[in-house]
Amino acid sequence: MSTSALKLKIVKENEEQLIEYKSQLYPKLQEQGFAAQYAFPFAQKICIGKGLDIGCKHKEWSFPGSIPIDLDFEDSYDAYNLPKGKFDYIFSSHCLEHLSNWVTALDYWITKINSNGVLFLYLPHYSQEYWRPWNNYKHIHVLEPHIIKDYLESSEKFKHIITTGYDLNNSFYVVGYKGI
Repeated sequence: MSTSALKLKIVKENEEQLIEYKSQLYPKLQEQGFAAQYAFPFAQKICIGKGLDIGCKHKEWSFPGSIPIDLDFEDSYDAYNLPKGKFDYIFSSHCLEHLSNWVTALDYWITKINSNGVLFLYLPHYSQEYWRPWNNYKHIHVLEPHIIKDYLESSEKFKHIITTGYDLNNSFYVVGYKGI
């Protein structure tokens, strides 16, 4: 088999695993929702104790052991109205880009995290064209690692902030360790 025939065969076999948007190929997993599952393995190492998962969409999609928060649930909680008390962590995946005011939300979330607690964000990266607000009207913000890091640094509430580039889900992590 020639090299070009082999490449064509590999592409054909992998087409089931890919989606195309505006001539760009992306992993098909991005159509399925539940992006948080790709962040769980890392988050489970650092989100320990009593915590919240804000914006999980379905209770079965929530971070293991967390209190799930979403507008779709029949309770009084949402991103701007969380349960009473403070928490060891807040985990949130693909939520901030939907909120009318992500800064107000994060300002509030920070008040709900214990000293030495963790803010764990997993967010869509600009590299995925479909997730841009002009292509997906459910997304009203374009967020980037440096923007979230700059915001968290300006809050002066975090002793360490870790950001990443983007992963195979075209998403990025921001982890903030709150100071005392």
